[in-house]
Parts: sequence; C-alpha cells; structure tokens
Amino acid sequence: MPPQNPGERIGSLWRRFSAVPGGAWLFSRLVWFLVPYTATIGANIQELRPGYARVTLRDRRKVRNHLRSIHALALGNLGEMTSGMPAMMALPPGVRSIVTGMSIEYLKKARGTLTAESSPQVPQVVSETTEMVVHCDIRDRTGDVVARTHVHWRLSPPTGPG
Repeated sequence: MPPQNPGERIGSLWRRFSAVPGGAWLFSRLVWFLVPYTATIGANIQELRPGYARVTLRDRRKVRNHLRSIHALALGNLGEMTSGMPAMMALPPGVRSIVTGMSIEYLKKARGTLTAESSPQVPQVVSETTEMVVHCDIRDRTGDVVARTHVHWRLSPPTGPG
C-alpha cells in the first residue's frame, strides 16, 4: 500500500535511498526538487528517522550575509527543515500538520560547516486540534550552538472517511 501522508512518503523515500551508496546525497537532492525554497540553502540530510534528524549546511558565499557569516534566514530555513521532516515522520497516521509560526535565537555568528539536529516529541494520539513546538539546535564545527529554532505546528486529527 502506498504511503498516505507526507511523513510516510518522506520515510519511505529515505529508507529506499539511504540503503544504497550515495543515497543520502541523492535523497537530499530529491528534497531540494520537491521543496524548491528549501533547496536555496543546499543542506544535506545525514540521518533521518521518525523523531530525529541531522542535517548539515556547508558555509559558502551563496548563504552568507554582509558580516561574512551564514545568513539568519538560511539558519531559519535549516532549522525548519531539520525539525519538520522527523516531526512529520513521527505523526500518527492521518494527522494533518502545518507550520503556524517560528522563532529563532541567534547565539553566535555562524561560520563553517553547520550541523542541525532535532528530536521532536510528537504526541502519539491527536484527537483534537493541538499545537506542538519542535526545537532544533544548529552547531558549528566546534560544537557551539550558533542558533536555536522553535517551530510551531498545528496538528489536526484525522478526518473521517468521505
């Protein structure tokens, strides 16, 4: 039976691609194709499963600001991407989700290759519309947190048949 929601589709594709050499790289390019705005930062998915993601972003001119550090909105894009995929994959079947807001803390100039990690805590039952906040820490190569995102999701219960 084909996957029914975006999280199931992401998981199915990740499992298929990550099982082969170079598959994570190919999967990242597929995500870029499917989500064009996310492609603008060129992030690479390193690890992905329901409730966890690790994504890297290489420092290059395309994502820099006038201070020679990675642009604030590139950091926001990275945090939203890293928190969204594992959250959607962990949702119960049929639950609908949409981002309703996001905040970000900039803690240090972001330079060099960055690693974003998120471990969303997703409710196992959604019987009424509810809010969920998913956090993501973005670290530089020394392990310092350079930014922390907080993505707000509205979760809606499955709708009945028909």
